[in-house]
Amino acid sequence: MGTLPKPIFEKAPKEDIFKAIKAEVQEFVQKAPGKPRSAIIKAFIFLGIYLISYCCILLLGNDNWALFLFYGLCGLSMFLVFLNGFHDAAHNALFKSTRTNHRFCFILELFGSNSYIWRKRHLLLHHPYPNIAHWDIDVKQSDLARILPSAKWLPVHKYQHIYMWLLYPLYTLNWLYIRDFKDFFGKKDNYLKRVVKIPSSEYLKLFIFKLVNIGFVILVPLFVLQQPWYIIILGWLVMHIIASSFGAIALLSTHVDEEATFPEPDANGQIHNTWFGHQLSVTKDFSTDSKVINYLYGGFSLHVAHHLFPSLSHSYYPAITKIIRKHAKASNLPYKNYPFYQAIRSHYRLLKKNGRENNLFKTGEL
Repeated sequence: MGTLPKPIFEKAPKEDIFKAIKAEVQEFVQKAPGKPRSAIIKAFIFLGIYLISYCCILLLGNDNWALFLFYGLCGLSMFLVFLNGFHDAAHNALFKSTRTNHRFCFILELFGSNSYIWRKRHLLLHHPYPNIAHWDIDVKQSDLARILPSAKWLPVHKYQHIYMWLLYPLYTLNWLYIRDFKDFFGKKDNYLKRVVKIPSSEYLKLFIFKLVNIGFVILVPLFVLQQPWYIIILGWLVMHIIASSFGAIALLSTHVDEEATFPEPDANGQIHNTWFGHQLSVTKDFSTDSKVINYLYGGFSLHVAHHLFPSLSHSYYPAITKIIRKHAKASNLPYKNYPFYQAIRSHYRLLKKNGRENNLFKTGEL
């Protein structure tokens, strides 16, 4: 794993269509310099909903309906802050100042994760190499899910199109209490440690902020409220189930549908596509014409624009998406946009297809 050559994309041709798209996008951005303010306002609105909901847990949580309602709102607003604020800040796209973006990223520590490691995963592995085996860390989440057709097949994968829908609502719990520790301490298939050396201070932060998070979302309500411990734990689980279920739509709808491609570099790391061509072929949009979906999901529903222009605020993406769609239609490029329900259905079909054993004698396919 440590000696794998980095994937290399083909040089763009002189008349690359992406140059025309970039020129049009740059012209639009220059005419609307104040647009990112709406993304900043939205991020703080969702953060405010999270903090108010938490306070309501402590003030009203002796009533079960209020306890579960506000834990649920904490879960929903937590993921909305992640999608609309933290994600932009991780790309230095929320505020003008790099330092301010970096400081805002510490919101992830409030939620119990580690902003340093997430940014490294996202910026050094997922964005440069989406859908490329041994590089895109987001596609290789767990051995329980066989997303890549080249991944090792296990007998349990025959049922992944069923059981994964029971596991996706636990996504944030897996993220906080399994995946983070795998990134820091795992030795098998640790993509991250191939590209970064984790500072010692981050190991300390990993434990401190997980304890801080558990302290204020579980222990403080236990001390303040007259509720049995198992009701508090159930409310905490509701928070994570709602956050995970809402986030699953964004995470499943943008790269891993039944028509997804997973290009493999040759022995020298060469990818037989340009960077632009690769990003367009492995990234999908969903519900781009829905103002509600775009408002809630930020740069995730308009994901092609995000992968092509990650350093721009997602407030620009509706207009940028129209530019991309115009050029894609004119040049017959592989741009795809699904309604979110169709994207989810397509992911189900991918799980079912890749859950089959790759045995020609059993499948009868040559």
